Amino acid sequence: MKTIFVKPADVERKWFIINAEGKVLGRIAAKAASIVRGKEKAVYAPHQEVGDFVVVVNAEKLVVTGRKFQNKLYHHHTGYVGGLKTVTYEKLSARHPSSPLELAIKGMLPKGPLGRKLWKNVKVYAGTEHPHAAQNPQAIEL
Repeated sequence: MKTIFVKPADVERKWFIINAEGKVLGRIAAKAASIVRGKEKAVYAPHQEVGDFVVVVNAEKLVVTGRKFQNKLYHHHTGYVGGLKTVTYEKLSARHPSSPLELAIKGMLPKGPLGRKLWKNVKVYAGTEHPHAAQNPQAIEL
């Protein structure tokens, strides 16, 4: 089987918008990561950027199931000795409403240069307003 190489000029890039109000965190993240990666296209190549752009609105109105609201933990390290910081979903979403969804999508993208390039194609907004109306994003229902 031959490796598919798609020329960047031949890739048709579209804009999609996902309304996250009342939807489950992981399902929204998985759908957004799949679209950004380009897995829903016939010309998908795992080593190339062939995906579309995704705008997610109403990230503050996401739903998590079970007791994840109080029990789900997010960790980061400051870089100093003993600098492991831990925060719950409840506190993180209160301080930065779009952060849990951003972390979920980022975790589903590949690590390395390709993943950092793909991450630039994801736009997450806590409210309903977004500055990408000129791109005419198509709504996606989950």
